[in-house]
Amino acid sequence: MKLLRIFIFLSCMVFMWGCKNGKVANQEHVAISQKPNIIYILADDLGYGDLGVYGQTKIETPNIDALAKEGMLFTQHYSASPVCAPARASLLTGLHGGHASIRGNDEWTERGNVWNYRAMIADSTLEGQRPMPKNTVTIADLLKSANYKTGIVGKWGLGAPQTESIPTEMGFDYFFGYNCQRLAHTYTPVHLYENEIRYHLKNDTVAPHEGLAKDSDEFSLMAYAKYQQPDYSPELIFEKMMAFIDKNKKQPFFMYWASPIPHVPLQAPQKWVDYYVDKFGDEDPYYFKKERGSYFPTRYPHASYAAMISYLDENVGKLVSYLKDEGLYDNTLIIFTSDNGPANDGGADPVWFNSGGELQEQVGRGKGYTYEGGIRVPMIATWPARIKAGTTSDHMSAFYDMMPTFNEIAHVQTDTPTDGISFYNTLTNTDKQKEHEYLYWEFAGYNGQVAVRMGKWKMIWKNIKGGNKEVELYDLETDIREEHNIMDQHPEMLEKFYEIVKKEHKTPENESFRIDGVEALFK
Repeated sequence: MKLLRIFIFLSCMVFMWGCKNGKVANQEHVAISQKPNIIYILADDLGYGDLGVYGQTKIETPNIDALAKEGMLFTQHYSASPVCAPARASLLTGLHGGHASIRGNDEWTERGNVWNYRAMIADSTLEGQRPMPKNTVTIADLLKSANYKTGIVGKWGLGAPQTESIPTEMGFDYFFGYNCQRLAHTYTPVHLYENEIRYHLKNDTVAPHEGLAKDSDEFSLMAYAKYQQPDYSPELIFEKMMAFIDKNKKQPFFMYWASPIPHVPLQAPQKWVDYYVDKFGDEDPYYFKKERGSYFPTRYPHASYAAMISYLDENVGKLVSYLKDEGLYDNTLIIFTSDNGPANDGGADPVWFNSGGELQEQVGRGKGYTYEGGIRVPMIATWPARIKAGTTSDHMSAFYDMMPTFNEIAHVQTDTPTDGISFYNTLTNTDKQKEHEYLYWEFAGYNGQVAVRMGKWKMIWKNIKGGNKEVELYDLETDIREEHNIMDQHPEMLEKFYEIVKKEHKTPENESFRIDGVEALFK
């Protein structure tokens, strides 16, 4: 009888243990089979070589580097444009620059004095950029249809207050940050936006691009005191993002974190500036003694630029720690990237930092230009439930691939047109990856540019509005820095280039985005 009781006891224990572990196993299966959360982190003007995992040696980014170690690093990912607004429009709509409604930065100047900071504070109708059309379908719209909660924090730059092209009219349930990218020329503004309403900060009115007082000592920290205000916008943006995630953590959510960092002006938390002053040593200030100059003066420009990136990295670490603590990390797809290459103004010094990495980053080769340094950007994807840790991909992809990729991940069925190709199979290694025959760029700014990447070949047509008709050709396998134009050796590529332009270009409705030299190809 005693043996029987022992046997029954042991049998019950085994049964209970099996049930418990079966439940855990089942929970793990459910967690993996559920639609993942999606967090898309977009840095602003961060160069291909500005992260440690991409070769940066001066700026420390341990948390972003850790994402690469826990996920996949992409070596051939591209922005859709070399400047802010068109890159973001392509990201959200899945259309490249030959089809998108926004093909350049357009400040919508016919409204009045849109560059006057104090005028914008007094009149919100002067804020914002040229709107996207009312019927625009965005990633957020499609993910909402799949029962995702959708949020954006940071910089919008694709419409204006009181228009139908604001985040909450373009598929997002929640917005906090800068509606207008001109107002993002200060990290201590007097207001941001929460949804459709101004969110007032505890900052004095210091207009963007305002210089030092005429009699100030540019080597004295006191001369720069007015640029350090109580409310630092990236800190508030991060807090609002975390509140959104915490509120919606029990259902699938999509968070688009459009960080303004490290776009100039160079403003950063003092602890990080001090850290890099200790690391780099003393340096000459970046300053100007006039009412309007190139962004804000900075006592320690190198230290401040590095400080901004390390501050962003610190917050990425906080986000990941939260997701792990809440049991959300394994089934959350995190993508980290940048909207275009590094800038060369406002005290930024990409050459000193080697921000382009193996690419060129100097004036004419970084932000604003369709050379590799202006459009090839870092991208890291982490999703422990699906992506193998420590992997690298040379899959050629672009911003407009995000829409079809997110649609496949979220099981969205749509006939919304896109120029993109889902790279889900690259992320998960589940099936053969479909490849682009070519990538296409059309950019109305900086005197008009068109570019095509076809396999190892890169073709660039620049200064089109200036009458230039020469198309450059580079072999990126042997010349990734695009130093040797070899079009004269491969004249057949010119014909292919024009064929692609004729196939991919659609005349934009907005005349400010038209490039006459391109339009002339169709006459």
